[in-house]
Amino acid sequence: MEGRNSTHTLAGNFENPTLEEKYESLLAIIACRKSAAVAFSGGVDSSFLCHAAAAALGNRAIAITVVSPMLPKSELDCAARIARQTGIEHLCIEEPEIDEDVAANSGERCYFCKKLEFRRILEEARKRGINAVLDGSNQDDLLDYRPGLKALKELGVVSPLREAGLGKAEVRELSRRFALPTWDKPAFACLASRIPYGERIDRDKLTRVEKAEDYLRELGFRQFRVRSHGDIARIEVAPEERRRFFDDALADQVSRTLKSWGFLFVALELEGYVMGNLNRILKDKR
Repeated sequence: MEGRNSTHTLAGNFENPTLEEKYESLLAIIACRKSAAVAFSGGVDSSFLCHAAAAALGNRAIAITVVSPMLPKSELDCAARIARQTGIEHLCIEEPEIDEDVAANSGERCYFCKKLEFRRILEEARKRGINAVLDGSNQDDLLDYRPGLKALKELGVVSPLREAGLGKAEVRELSRRFALPTWDKPAFACLASRIPYGERIDRDKLTRVEKAEDYLRELGFRQFRVRSHGDIARIEVAPEERRRFFDDALADQVSRTLKSWGFLFVALELEGYVMGNLNRILKDKR
């Protein structure tokens, strides 16, 4: 399978030529690398990047997922489905242990985690003679606290979505036009982001959070987080979904279920889900 050149365009008419230009720029940015490995989590951005890499490079593009305790099985399953749909070769690297710098959970946790994760991906890429490693950070990521971006820069990882000037909403729109099922997938972050900075991370805490979030998903909630504050589970759901907890039976059911997995108290965040909520701790300290 040969890679497609940067003249590959979307089917149908584009109402917004600027978006089409950004997509063509994205393909050109990827194509000039000659070969590339996409750091693939199964999320909205990296799924779209896999599609674009396959379009630009054909079989000279691969996707690599680091399978660690921070990655829920549901995300790994999603990554496998997207890889099959886009036709990109998908490799998994097992990372069963939690590094001490990550487990300590300082404000720089994401930096340490990304440094380790992308070193593994770079090593695998070099073994295969691949020129570049790509990550799915987009233009909007520059607006929030993202210490992991420093690690990417230090390692020479390429961020094509940012280089092409694509923000989250544009990535979702392009994903929709290419019929990627992740186009409207709720925002997600690694499980470590559920545990407040300064509280040590371990496998048991991550497993408990993963089970709780899988359970909320089964109940039909779409955008949510279960933040783990010691023995307290603090549930955040999208503002429009909060009213469901006015159902006494549902509230009791959720409380009993999460307590059966080791939480002593289960609370609802009245503000609702807010991206990067736990970063407020760092802002207050600063």
